Amino acid sequence: MAEETIPRVAVSEIEEPADERIYAASQWRLMWWRLRKHRLAMVAGVILILYYLVAVGAGFLATSDPLESSAKRGLMPPQRVYFFDGWTFSPYVYAIKGKRDPRTFQRVYQADPTQKLPVRFFAPGFTYKFLGLFPTNRHLLGVVGAKAEDTLFLLGTDLQGRDLWSRLMFATRISMTIGLVSVAISLFLGVLLGGISGFVGGWVDTLIQRVIEILRSLPTIPLWMGLAAAVPKEWSVVKMYFAITIIISLIGWTELARVVRGRFLSLRQEDFVTAAELAGAGRLRIIFRHMVPSFMSHIIAATTLALPAIIIAETSLSFLGLGLRPPAISWGVLLQAAQQVQAVALTPWLLIPALPVIIAVLAFNFLGDGLRDAADPYGQ
Repeated sequence: MAEETIPRVAVSEIEEPADERIYAASQWRLMWWRLRKHRLAMVAGVILILYYLVAVGAGFLATSDPLESSAKRGLMPPQRVYFFDGWTFSPYVYAIKGKRDPRTFQRVYQADPTQKLPVRFFAPGFTYKFLGLFPTNRHLLGVVGAKAEDTLFLLGTDLQGRDLWSRLMFATRISMTIGLVSVAISLFLGVLLGGISGFVGGWVDTLIQRVIEILRSLPTIPLWMGLAAAVPKEWSVVKMYFAITIIISLIGWTELARVVRGRFLSLRQEDFVTAAELAGAGRLRIIFRHMVPSFMSHIIAATTLALPAIIIAETSLSFLGLGLRPPAISWGVLLQAAQQVQAVALTPWLLIPALPVIIAVLAFNFLGDGLRDAADPYGQ
């Protein structure tokens, strides 16, 4: 018989072993590697980082005191900024002069080309506390030789003559932080009550589930309106802020509690839970130390998707006059000035605060989708 020949296989055709880093990596690292491939989620994450940077440096980015008003500059349209003076980069604006229209008796504003006001970076202005601790008067933008409160209006002014750009910076701080605080409280209540419900079971599970069903059966908007209307109107801005935060968080924990309960029902029979019980660990320690970290990635994804709902809730309540009220500044408070139909035709710049709401909600949703997909690093 002829000797059989063994075919030679090229080295490139041999399947290379998988990257050993994947087997040695933790779940968080796998989640991060997969999240980086989700470009839309990464872009949304960068946008949200910028939002919170604005919230931290609101006083630095503002050009004037957000509470300073003047009837002489009421409903002023956005001011044009000229970036080049000839061939030189030298930003400037023209002074604005206002006069009454003899026919409509409305105030009309015109730029005065004879008064050129240079715009400078890191210019002095009104005094504020950076990070709430360090008094300073430096701002990103300012006007040389004049007060920015009287000459620089990047997004125009409202009916009381307050600078809309500066108010939008401070509104971003309130609206973005109220979402974080509300979600933090809702996260704690959802994990605690949902964990106890799924881990303990029995009449405790029945009681917690009936409370959840009662809260979820109530119409959300009327319930928010009723609770917010019960808050005394003479309360200060700080008390109103915390009241709205607590009201929103006390209603928003039910969905997360249902998810946590379902996961705990499947985890409480696992070996590591039984081992913790035999070692003498208490129920709260088993819940927060052993069971919650096993699906923390899913909780983060659910939290990210819950943030836009909290922001919309605060904006809606404030827009209706049942949430934060002046002198507090939030996106909903700013949008109160655009409730009339004539604002769309005559003063469309009052609708500008709706843009950061839309962008923030979309960014949170895109980031939440990316985190939800990356929460299962071993999935296809």
